[in-house]
Amino acid sequence: MRPFVLVACLLLSPLPALANTICGGTFSSFVDGLKAEAATQGIASETANAFFRTVSQDPTVLQADRKQGVFQMPFVDFSRRLISDDRINRGRANGEKYDAIFDRVETEYGVDRGVLLAFWAFETDYGTFQGNFNTANALVTLAHDCRRPELFRPQVFAAMQLFAQGAFDPATTTGAWAGEIGMVQMLPRDILENGVDADGDGKVSLKTSAADALVSGGKMLQHLGWRAGEPWLAEVTLPRDFDWAQTGLEVTKPISEWQSLGVVPRNGPLQQGLAASVLLPQGHKGPAFIAYPNFRVYFDWNQSFTYVLTAAYFGTRLQGAKVFDPGNPEPGLDGSQMKALQITLQSRGYDVGNIDGILGARTRAAVRTEQTRLGLPVDGWPTPTLLSKL
Repeated sequence: MRPFVLVACLLLSPLPALANTICGGTFSSFVDGLKAEAATQGIASETANAFFRTVSQDPTVLQADRKQGVFQMPFVDFSRRLISDDRINRGRANGEKYDAIFDRVETEYGVDRGVLLAFWAFETDYGTFQGNFNTANALVTLAHDCRRPELFRPQVFAAMQLFAQGAFDPATTTGAWAGEIGMVQMLPRDILENGVDADGDGKVSLKTSAADALVSGGKMLQHLGWRAGEPWLAEVTLPRDFDWAQTGLEVTKPISEWQSLGVVPRNGPLQQGLAASVLLPQGHKGPAFIAYPNFRVYFDWNQSFTYVLTAAYFGTRLQGAKVFDPGNPEPGLDGSQMKALQITLQSRGYDVGNIDGILGARTRAAVRTEQTRLGLPVDGWPTPTLLSKL
């Protein structure tokens, strides 16, 4: 991982649950199983054999998958790490350089340029670092691993379909450790569904053509449900007597109702006529944002709340928003404390998912319930005080 750049943030379109999520066993027998399943999907045996001829298990992929401690960072620290003046200046310069392409994306797919510029910046630092992992090896290794086979097994077959079309070389195609390819990091299935030959050269070149990468990214966001002409995020200030229990993605209200409760924007007027949620990434003493429906689309691109909020906020900065007010949030929990909290919550019957030290949606929901029970501000931000009381 290069400085200040988050690698391999999963670009996942929604995937159906698989009836067959076989994983594990010897790698060779697992590959034989994939070949057999490929035949049931109409992929010729010659194609499958040729695809897997050079494929091998890559232990460095599994090491990268297990080392995602950056997601344990709180929003303020995480956003400051990823967003620099240089990255903002290069983003705006790229916006001008590829103005016609961004105009096309905005016209055809309704996606603002700030949104795509932010993804382009975070995923590959505007295309300068796209990853050097062998993509076929990465996908098959992660499909074989039993941690998340339902995410990666379908991508193997999508890569085989791209191979059959002459658009993927299992021996030479490289990208991020989780199998994403190109400037905005798209998985094979997303390329099949949303790849666009925007520069008209007869092929979809996501690694070398900014036009292809950006237009394909815009099409994918529309495919995921992006609503044209609508905002996605705005920073707000809240009154001191605000009902913190009304915050979080689980609560939505019309903008007019939020305004009646004292929610005030920091960057121009709020968009009337939409339902939205108020977010407190570091509790009631930290920064506050209002999230519109488009914000939820980000979670189909990446499932980390901290990453999603940072990418969404960066998109607003690239379009002129002020630097957010960090406030004075209470200290949070470090990785080991967060794991201890998750273990404690799990022992009380809460489903917090993996014990990974990351403040995910299920952990936040459990925290809010316990804050209510203990008479603490219900803002979803776990503190040493909460951990001590538990």
